[in-house]
Amino acid sequence: MTDDLSAPLGQQPEKRRFSLLAALPRMIASAATWTVAGALGAFLAVFLMWAALVDDPYGGEPIVVASADARAAVPAARRDEQPPTAPLKDGAPLAPKPDEAAAPAKTEPAQTVTIIDGSSGKREEVQVGPGAGPGAGPGTAPNAAASTAAKTAALIDTRLLETTRHGQIPQISSDGARPADVYSRAVIKAKGGPDAPKIAIIVNGLGVSSNGTAQALSKLPAAVTLGFAPYSTDLERLITRARGEGHEVLLQVPMEPFDYPDNDPGPQTLLTSLAAEQNIDRLHWLMSRFKGYVGISNYMGARFTATDPALAPILREVAKRGLVYVDDGSSPRSLAGQIAGANNMSFAKADVVLDAVPMPNEIDRALTRLETIAAERGFAVGIASALPSSVERIAGWVKAVETRGFSLVPVTGVASKPKTSGDGKT
Repeated sequence: MTDDLSAPLGQQPEKRRFSLLAALPRMIASAATWTVAGALGAFLAVFLMWAALVDDPYGGEPIVVASADARAAVPAARRDEQPPTAPLKDGAPLAPKPDEAAAPAKTEPAQTVTIIDGSSGKREEVQVGPGAGPGAGPGTAPNAAASTAAKTAALIDTRLLETTRHGQIPQISSDGARPADVYSRAVIKAKGGPDAPKIAIIVNGLGVSSNGTAQALSKLPAAVTLGFAPYSTDLERLITRARGEGHEVLLQVPMEPFDYPDNDPGPQTLLTSLAAEQNIDRLHWLMSRFKGYVGISNYMGARFTATDPALAPILREVAKRGLVYVDDGSSPRSLAGQIAGANNMSFAKADVVLDAVPMPNEIDRALTRLETIAAERGFAVGIASALPSSVERIAGWVKAVETRGFSLVPVTGVASKPKTSGDGKT
C-alpha cells in the first residue's frame, strides 16, 4: 500500500528503474580493483618461487665483475712503460688513451749521469737512455739526467729484505750488510774541517699532510733526515723521491702514550698490554709499509718507552735487523738509551725538540741551543714536526749554519755504531 503520509500531495510515487549507464562506473572500478589484486598476487607467487629455486646470494642486486689484474687494462706493448706515479682511479692505474697508446715513443738522446754511492762516496759516470752505448755523447736534457740519478740513488738492495706474512721487511744480509749502512748518505764535511761539530736535523710526520710533505721535500736540503708515518697511501712514491734527493729516511712507529686510548697514535700501535710476540708482529706490519729506511723512531710512546718489558724486545728486534733506533727525546722517562747500550745497537737521541713551542722566534732559540750543545759535545741532534713554520725556519737556518763552522749531517752521521767482533758480526 502507498504511504500517503510520505507521498507528495496529488502525485504518485516515482518507480525506481535500473540504469546500466549509472552502474557502469562502479562495475569498472570493481573490475580494476580485482585485476590489480590478482596481478600483485601473481607477482608475489612468482617472486616466492624464484627465491626458493634460484641461488643468488646478492638478492638480485646489480654487480660488476672486474679483472684483479690492473695491468689488463693497459695494452701489452706499453705495460712496461707505465710511469710509477700514473694517475689512480679506485686504486688501479688508469689505462692510456687510445691516441696515446698508438703514438710512437719519443726517443731521447743518451745522458751522462754521475752516480754517487751513498755509503762510500764513490763517483761513477754512466750513460743512460736509448742512445747510450760506445761513442754516445752526453745528452741535452738535464731533467732526465736528474731523474735517472734520483732513481739510481733510491734503489732497494734485495739482499736486505726478508719476506714475512705482512710483506718484505729489513734484515741483515748473509754477508753482514746492514740497512743502516747501505742506505746511509755520505757525510759532507763543513768548511771548519773534519773536526767541525756535527748537527743532525730530523723532520718527522711526513706522509700525513700532502702540503706539509711537499714543502719539506722542496725546501729542506739532503742532509736533513726525514721521518715518515706508516699510514699514507702514497708512501712508495714519497720515499723514492726523498731518497732520490739524498735524504736518509726513518720509519715512525706508533707507541702507546700515557693517555691511550683517548690519545690514539693509529692502527697497529705497540701497547704495553700486549705480549712481546704480538708487539713484534705489529712491528713487522709497520716495517712492511715501505723500504729503504735507515732506522725507526718512536711516534708518541711515553708509556711504552718507559716500560722495560715492552720496549726491550722491540729494540732487540730493531738491532737484529741492522737498523738505527732514534729516540725523539719527547719523554724524559724513556729507557731507550739504556736498552740500546745493553744490546749493542746503533742509537741516537734528540737533544732538542725544535718546535716544542711552534713559534718562529722559539724555533730560532731552539736552533741556537742546538748549536751550543754541538759546540760543547761535538755533535747534537734536533728534531721537529713537518709544520710549515718549522720547515720554514729550519730551511733558513741551514743556509748559514755551515758558515759558522758546523757540519750538517744525516742521522747516521751521529748515531752510535754497534761494535763488531773479528768475524764482522755484532
